[in-house]
Amino acid sequence: MPSTAERVAAAMEALPRKGFLQPDQRPHSGRDAPLSIGHGQTNSQPTTVRQMLELLDVRPGDRVLDVGSGSGWSTALLAHLTGPTGRVTGVERIPDLVTFGAANLTAARMPWAHVERAVPGQLGHAAYGPFDRILVSAQAPALPDELVAQLAPHGVLVIPVAGRMLRVVARESGPAVEEHGWYRFVPLVADPP
Repeated sequence: MPSTAERVAAAMEALPRKGFLQPDQRPHSGRDAPLSIGHGQTNSQPTTVRQMLELLDVRPGDRVLDVGSGSGWSTALLAHLTGPTGRVTGVERIPDLVTFGAANLTAARMPWAHVERAVPGQLGHAAYGPFDRILVSAQAPALPDELVAQLAPHGVLVIPVAGRMLRVVARESGPAVEEHGWYRFVPLVADPP
């Protein structure tokens, strides 16, 4: 079986970033930098996306949650990694971006993945859990217990927390947390219920 890095590289080659950007940003799709998708949100730097996906180590058939799905690019990449035996749910709190991301995902033709509006007052999507993998593309001030609780046993959460990228593995004795470098992201927020 190919390595995690090889599978992530194949996903990024199969689903170019350009198809998930606003028309005015498409000429810049090759830049290794965050690009605006409107509403103060960005399509993350490709190097960062690659590193996060490698840490997440998605497997075929996994149930995956993509928090802050934005343009739908990360949701599509996750769907490529799970394959059609998996299920990927992208959640986004900004209605225009839900529409934009869902349209981009539809164009990618991966019916085992979808994007929907985040549940007000909730981080993640507990009703669809537990998840084998959770990817969060927004920075939390502290590790959110609410998201850790949505992991299946031995599930993995990758999330930026207070500037550090964390890889969290659900264990019976409590979450095992590793730090993987410094990153900057938009803040993680939940709308009021």
